[in-house]
Amino acid sequence: MQKKTLLDGQKIQITIKRLCHQLIENHDDFANTVLIGIQPRGIFLADRIQQELQIILKSKKILKGNLDITFFRDDFRRKDGLVTANSNSIDFIIEGKKVILIDDVLWTGRTIRAALDALLAYGRPEKVELLVLIDRRFSRHLPIEPDYIGHQVDSLNSQQVKVTWASEGAEDKVILLSEKQ
Repeated sequence: MQKKTLLDGQKIQITIKRLCHQLIENHDDFANTVLIGIQPRGIFLADRIQQELQIILKSKKILKGNLDITFFRDDFRRKDGLVTANSNSIDFIIEGKKVILIDDVLWTGRTIRAALDALLAYGRPEKVELLVLIDRRFSRHLPIEPDYIGHQVDSLNSQQVKVTWASEGAEDKVILLSEKQ
């Protein structure tokens, strides 16, 4: 496998700060806006976004939840063995609120479609926006585009984008994995 680093430590932190400032431009004080991290990988980015927003906005309480989409995916029945769900942790109503869905990598759009379906169990939001760290352009199966993009990458379907986080015991890093030619 060939590895190419797309983002690492300081670049990821700068990207997160930029995304937070874009969010503040559009959502001001977050009085009517909530963050929802998509399980399993989007929750790490959502945590970092929430922490950075609270620093920038001087400890203002930013509501954040984690959304499990396991049983809303269109491919969950195709997996061998038992499917194990993650837990949801949304302790607020999203009815009439602006929701920012957060995931690490946007590829085909199927995860986001499942998240939109799962989100309705918590109410009908006023508006839903999508924030992703990595946008794998030109790979969509569904007409879904992010509102906030950390970094865009043009990749082949045979390539894989892997995101690791310091909070998982690794380092903050985004790599592009390719088969050796």
